[in-house]
Amino acid sequence: MSEAPRIIEFPEIGNSILGYIAVAENNNLPFEVKRIYWTYFTPENVERGGHAHRKLEQVLVAVAGTIRIKLEMNDGQRSEFILSKPDHGLYIPRMVWRTIKYSHNAVQLCIASTEYAEQDYIRDYETFMKTA
Repeated sequence: MSEAPRIIEFPEIGNSILGYIAVAENNNLPFEVKRIYWTYFTPENVERGGHAHRKLEQVLVAVAGTIRIKLEMNDGQRSEFILSKPDHGLYIPRMVWRTIKYSHNAVQLCIASTEYAEQDYIRDYETFMKTA
């Protein structure tokens, strides 16, 4: 079984007068960063995700808006997270099924452990449940 999903709190620099910077570096992430991308303008009625990854690990950050993430391990354990603070990230280990809903103004930053590889995706739920 893989590691459990968890919230990561990133160090913040700044104050309420000048604003803040949240810092993600290889020393406060559970993997070495290989790719960064962001998702935006996702309509509220669209559910994204619907897949798992064989090797990829991710940290998702809501840099704007609210993101609701439902996760399931292939042993049936389920969890749900709501991201709405730009200094918090959700670590998603390998082999975790996810579905994601976004508020109308959400911008999601994804920090990834590997470069894009289509063969890493498991897009069929039944196949995911049978994969160790």
